[in-house]
Amino acid sequence: MSADTAEATPPVRLMTLPGVYAPQHDTRLLVAALDREGIRAGAEVLDLGTGSGALALHAAQLGARVTAVDIAWRSVMTARLNALLRHHRITVQRSDLLSALPGRSYDLVICNPPYVPSPVGPPSGHSAARAWDAGLDGRAVLDRVCATAPAALRPGGRLLMVHSGLCDSAVTVRRLEDAGLRAHVSDRAHVPLGPVLRSRLRWLRRTGLMGDADTTEELVVIRAEQP
Repeated sequence: MSADTAEATPPVRLMTLPGVYAPQHDTRLLVAALDREGIRAGAEVLDLGTGSGALALHAAQLGARVTAVDIAWRSVMTARLNALLRHHRITVQRSDLLSALPGRSYDLVICNPPYVPSPVGPPSGHSAARAWDAGLDGRAVLDRVCATAPAALRPGGRLLMVHSGLCDSAVTVRRLEDAGLRAHVSDRAHVPLGPVLRSRLRWLRRTGLMGDADTTEELVVIRAEQP
């Protein structure tokens, strides 16, 4: 799918409490990928790091039975409130990725994790920045998802995950394949730099994560499937 197609997806407008990640370009890109999966009524879907609940609610609208988790209580409350306002029944609970869901498996796992490289490493547990900051290479949460999500997929189950091209999509694909999944980049889109990346542009260029001529950020969707 082209970037033009991704940008044509209508924006998701939901209520967000202060400090909760609001739907943006990456959310819309993942919504478009989700639409192509042909989710059947009653399919079991897990939204890891739900934030506002945008992806969980979209999956519920498609007929899925959805569980949504987030480590931040504000995100849990935001997702629950948005589900109430949208009249969708989803299960929302606090969990550090899969820690509160031992032994559960799903037809589809969707994830928009923190992935922005940070010169000061991962943020503290009470910082709003933990919704986007993810260590020096942006992979602090990505690598944990690659290591744990495969165990939550049923045979034939799929993972859809979005992240920045700054985090090296080839590493994500390789780690998911090492975990036994078939994985590839299914979508790419170039979007304007947001305020966080703009504020770190000098550092990103100095470390080689961005070139001097780069003026946009590449977003990628990784699709992986359990054989």
